[in-house]
Amino acid sequence: MNLYPLDTFPYEFVGRKIKVNFEIPEFTAICPFSEFPDFATIRIEYIPNERCIELKSLKLYINSFRNVKIFHEHAINVILEDFVKACDPLEVKIVGDFNVRGNIKTIVEAKYKRKGKKKKFKDSIKFKVVEEEVKID
Repeated sequence: MNLYPLDTFPYEFVGRKIKVNFEIPEFTAICPFSEFPDFATIRIEYIPNERCIELKSLKLYINSFRNVKIFHEHAINVILEDFVKACDPLEVKIVGDFNVRGNIKTIVEAKYKRKGKKKKFKDSIKFKVVEEEVKID
């Protein structure tokens, strides 16, 4: 996968916990089975440690998924791992709210919480699948 690199800048208030939220409504990737595009809103909530994510690089990084064949669950995990590698946050939550496909709405959530000096991914990844009823007159 050839994704745009995430850039960072120093957080000048190390020790002061702040929560940063990003909402990216135009995520696009390719379904590995159908090769049709998948669309999602990606939400990122994080508490910086010593570095923050630079916004332009985040935009270009997310946009670089456009022609990547990847499952919803894998995309969110890749984003989480790349985010943690880039800025080593105290905590981060990534949510992928995917558009309805085949009458199924998929929401994928992955979290990371820094434990001491080591990076550790949470073992539990939550998946939420919601069926929507469609009426045809």
